[in-house]
Amino acid sequence: MPPPRSHLLARTPLVDRLDRWLGRAWEGGLLSRPSLDAEAILQAGRGNFLASDESGGRSAAEAADFRLRLERLCAALKAEARLNNLGRAIAHGQLARVVRQRHGLGRLWRDEPARANTPLADPIIIIGQMRAGTTRIHRLLAADPAHAATRFCDSWNPVPSRFDLRPLRSGFALFCGRRLNPWIDTIHPFGAGRVDEELGWLASALDAAAYEAQWRIPSYSRFSEGRDAGSIYTEFARILRTDAAFHGNADRPRVMKVPQFAEDLPELLRQFPGARLVIARREDADVARSAASLVANQMTIQSDTVDLAWIEDEWAGKIALRRERMRSALARHDGPVAEVDFSAISADWRSAVRRIYAELGMQLSPAAMNAMKQEQRLAGRGTHHAHRHQLARSGEITS
Repeated sequence: MPPPRSHLLARTPLVDRLDRWLGRAWEGGLLSRPSLDAEAILQAGRGNFLASDESGGRSAAEAADFRLRLERLCAALKAEARLNNLGRAIAHGQLARVVRQRHGLGRLWRDEPARANTPLADPIIIIGQMRAGTTRIHRLLAADPAHAATRFCDSWNPVPSRFDLRPLRSGFALFCGRRLNPWIDTIHPFGAGRVDEELGWLASALDAAAYEAQWRIPSYSRFSEGRDAGSIYTEFARILRTDAAFHGNADRPRVMKVPQFAEDLPELLRQFPGARLVIARREDADVARSAASLVANQMTIQSDTVDLAWIEDEWAGKIALRRERMRSALARHDGPVAEVDFSAISADWRSAVRRIYAELGMQLSPAAMNAMKQEQRLAGRGTHHAHRHQLARSGEITS
């Protein structure tokens, strides 16, 4: 287990050393300073792909939405994010990778359109605020052998290949990430081949969720909140169908969760009208405090001027927005819904799971319960339990 975070903006000396080295390398001409201009990122990400590869399986409106989102995100990065050298390099690399993956998926869907149209069993979707226990519920339900789930490596590397090296690539990425940020597993337990949320699929369509949690980009957050999410979730559904075809599990209900789903629930339900929903509840004050800790942990690596008070205000607003949008969408939804409180699943996960299955009209098998017990044992050995103790020691976040 890493040493405790001394405060919410703690970062390792390695971050500062890399930041200084990058600055000297750019000034001395050893490396080119990475651009945050949208056109430069498009060129960097496209590589050996053809410009036409992007259009495979996508409409002109979807392509235009992606370009506009990239332009607005890049503008926010330059004007608002206050990135240090390391943050600039990370931002350029992330967005170039998104462009590269987008072209790879487009080429795949042009050559094999059936993958993007694979029939799916109706999914089971966990809806709730970030830090409301959604990961715990997600991994418990995903442990049921009657269900399917998404691997971390597939979420962040959505282009399948004949020889699947994605677990190795993601394993190396996590190794590097832990060197830069030894506290990431105390906030969210990761594993390259472990069940995880589909955040990477939303990020690949430039939804704001993955980016606003690591960069100060309020103009892009407001733009994304006010923009129709249809193109985002059309792309998401195509990636899900492609992933299910690759793994051969399209006939099993996929258990999915991303906190952003609460914000976009109407569009999510348009894509998956037969979905069963599990609503995770937790007190807003507890959610806000834990969310602010997570965001501060991400931002401080990529910026030297992180404002904790701003993070607290920004995420209080985000929590309120998601709560209201979720309430409005659920009021119009007549499909199966189960609700579970953070304290209830923390106190007695077995009873909470039995109630979820009963309310959703699903059969809870002995095999499922045994698999969930194993998941609980794995979770119990994780380092993420240290996060609550770090928060208890910290006085920086007041809500």
